[in-house]
Amino acid sequence: MTDPVGKIPSELDQLPDRDTEETAEWAASLDAVTKAAGPHRAAYLMRRTLQHAEGAGLALPKLLETDYLNTIPTSAEPVIDGDEEMERKITAWNRWNAAAMVTRGSKHGVGGHIATFASAAWLYETGFNHFFHGKEGDGSGDQLYIQGHASPGIYARAFLDGRLTEAHLDNFRQESGGEGLPSYPHPRRLPWLWEFPTVSMGLGPLSAIYQARFNRYLTNRGIKDVSASHVWAFLGDGEMDEPESTAALALAAREGLDNLTFVINCNLQRLDGPVRANFKIVQELEAQFRGAGWNVVKSLWGNAWDELFALDTTGALVRRLREVPDAQVQTYQTRDAAYIRQDFFGKDPELVAMARLLSDDKILECFHLSRGGHEPRKVYAAYKAALEFKGAPTVILAQTVKGFTLGEGFASKNANHQMKKLSADEFKNMRDLLELPISDAQFVDGVVPYGHPGADSPEVRYLQERRAALGGPAPARRLHPVAPLPAPAEKAFASFDKGSGSQSVATTMAFVRLVKDLVRDKETGKRWVPIVPDEARTFGMESLFPSLGIYSPKGQTYEPVDRDQLMYYKEAVNGQILNEGITEAGSMADFIAASTAYSTHGETMIPFYIFYSMFGWQRTADQMWQLGDQLGRGFLVGATAGRTTLTGEGLQHADGHSPVIAATNPAALTYDPAFAYEVAAIVKEGLRRMYGEAAPGEDQDVFYYLTVYNEPMPQPAKPGHAGVDEGIVKGLYRFNTAESAGLTLPANAPRIQLLGSGTAIHWALEAQKLLAEEWGVGADVWSATSWTELRRDALEADAALLRGEERVPYVRQALAGVESPVLAVSDYMRQVPDQIAQWVEQDWSSLGADGFGLSDTRAAARRHFGVDAQSIVAASLARLARRGEVPATAVKEARERYGL
Repeated sequence: MTDPVGKIPSELDQLPDRDTEETAEWAASLDAVTKAAGPHRAAYLMRRTLQHAEGAGLALPKLLETDYLNTIPTSAEPVIDGDEEMERKITAWNRWNAAAMVTRGSKHGVGGHIATFASAAWLYETGFNHFFHGKEGDGSGDQLYIQGHASPGIYARAFLDGRLTEAHLDNFRQESGGEGLPSYPHPRRLPWLWEFPTVSMGLGPLSAIYQARFNRYLTNRGIKDVSASHVWAFLGDGEMDEPESTAALALAAREGLDNLTFVINCNLQRLDGPVRANFKIVQELEAQFRGAGWNVVKSLWGNAWDELFALDTTGALVRRLREVPDAQVQTYQTRDAAYIRQDFFGKDPELVAMARLLSDDKILECFHLSRGGHEPRKVYAAYKAALEFKGAPTVILAQTVKGFTLGEGFASKNANHQMKKLSADEFKNMRDLLELPISDAQFVDGVVPYGHPGADSPEVRYLQERRAALGGPAPARRLHPVAPLPAPAEKAFASFDKGSGSQSVATTMAFVRLVKDLVRDKETGKRWVPIVPDEARTFGMESLFPSLGIYSPKGQTYEPVDRDQLMYYKEAVNGQILNEGITEAGSMADFIAASTAYSTHGETMIPFYIFYSMFGWQRTADQMWQLGDQLGRGFLVGATAGRTTLTGEGLQHADGHSPVIAATNPAALTYDPAFAYEVAAIVKEGLRRMYGEAAPGEDQDVFYYLTVYNEPMPQPAKPGHAGVDEGIVKGLYRFNTAESAGLTLPANAPRIQLLGSGTAIHWALEAQKLLAEEWGVGADVWSATSWTELRRDALEADAALLRGEERVPYVRQALAGVESPVLAVSDYMRQVPDQIAQWVEQDWSSLGADGFGLSDTRAAARRHFGVDAQSIVAASLARLARRGEVPATAVKEARERYGL
């Protein structure tokens, strides 16, 4: 809506104007400049005025976008502290060997990526020679998140410095032989080199932010001073399309993470074409990051452009650079000078005049070769500026050419991401361009040779000296000599063995109560890292707020509304709880950083992340794979678990499948405990295995996934018979028999075994009573704490048999001697218990909550899915009727009696 004179109201109209005449004079001056010098001059003056105001500290909104120019002009670039010519030679060797490795591997059909590293070579080399701190100096060194597709270049550099051999390079993407290299950064596959798995697009930037944040957490809590560590994340401009890539930008700015730098390789290409064909990705990213509160440094043009900018006295060149879309910039990269003169310069008379002063060679040098990301001085200046900037994280937008130095067949071609090899002639052209001393005779049978100047060459000595000065090799993963954590006092676990009597307690509450005791432990309590996505009160964790505090780098700058209550909301600089808000992805990134602190910083932390179970594996399973890839340790806790326990929430919240997804992750030990004492026993075992004295051959690089429920039930005492403790850990034990439950049975009563997990065991116990009292059937009830661990044990037994070893799966050992049929039931889809069906020798059947969830009471939901006690009774009678142990009419009678 406009006022009578057509003016659009703005927020300024709501502010008092103490001098309207002065305001009018400023507006008139702007109008005069526009009329006399044109709108471009007026816009320039306004931008410079705003920049000046920002520099003076005036409270004005920042400019979200600047001209398509380098942030740091050539005249302001610092002198590189090093030998530029030596670094050029090192980079040339790395370019060659990266391309050679992928090309040689392509003969075996294993693929690889050449073009990404070719565009980013100087972005890495400048960092390795001048900025990236290693782990052999003081502190923890820097954390490097390497762009996955650039891994051949990192391997090439490790080959040059002697950490890899030709045999390693020849086994790129061929790992089964023992000297292989994984295709991408992978700590589990190459644990001495890679710290962070980054090839799952978007997870690298998200994890880098939370790693930088966790570094501050460790420092502020007094665990370890890692303030000297800097986090560097190398990303692709196409990767920034992933929602995870930008999901936590505001967090990084809000908490002032100036220990973090993003380096985005803006080669303007995705996998199959331009990132922003009709737009400009650099400008878009600049606005996005500036708007989020980041410091932005653009390094777009090389020194060859200085002459052109000097000729641009009217701003015509700058205006043209802003308006040309990215796809056209890519086209210029592949066209001749005549085309560029016509299409780029020919659009403006002032540019036509400028072009007359430029030779064809100069035009081609600028448009084909000269980019900010390909010149070490530009990159050095950007990195130095990033480290010197305080108060906010920095993003460096470095413009490059994808496939740079690989020849005309590669540079800026839409298909170059899928191009896996160069011909011998293309390599020879590349050799000449890079000025490498490789002769034609070294191409034996057309196979491109690896190049190395020699272990004692000036290049290798220089490389190693630079790394020594910066704290040792990089990237590198180190396992610090960390002593096993002492086991917490037995009292914390044993208190659950006696049960809760008549008091009803949900297993979610039992877990929280256990953790509350464990964080008080003098030896290990400070190492617990509670992580929750804004649902702490849902899980009954508010009692931890005042005692542990919620982490905030600003502490608590306000008086909380509930300050007069015992369990008030308390934030603190040294707070222990990471209360992340509504972000499961951010919480998982927290967990990954905490769970790998033992290797990143040499500090063992014990994270537990508690979440609505539906929003764990279903929403962030990719990060759980990342967790396993990164060798993380800790406890994931899916609370309010199951398909029928979250009353009224409906199918969006009803989790009937998370254990199925979890079973696919080899690093996840998945448990579905039924009782509080089982929760305690599993946590105790998890602490021993992950953080204590490992048994011979036992893998400590695992994490535990526990499902806990919000259904309060009386918690029974731990049974006293043999095999309970072992069964809880291994996945199955007999909880009781009909006789030990005090039930009266007729002589020679039919019998069935009921296997239940999680909350389902309570339905099985109710069914046990109904079967005895109403049908004269004896039922033994078993607690299946982990269907997945039972399956894995059975798979290992099968593998042992193939090796000629006699081994019986634990599930068969546990059920040995049982002659009656087995009926398994859980609050998950039948696929969960059916994981073990093929190893159960008895007659097997199962019940589960398959299909979508629904909103209703627990009882109605269980009846709907056919897993309530009465449904278990009917299913049990059906199994026994098939065996002739009860009359066939019993099944129909039961269905009618219970209204099934």
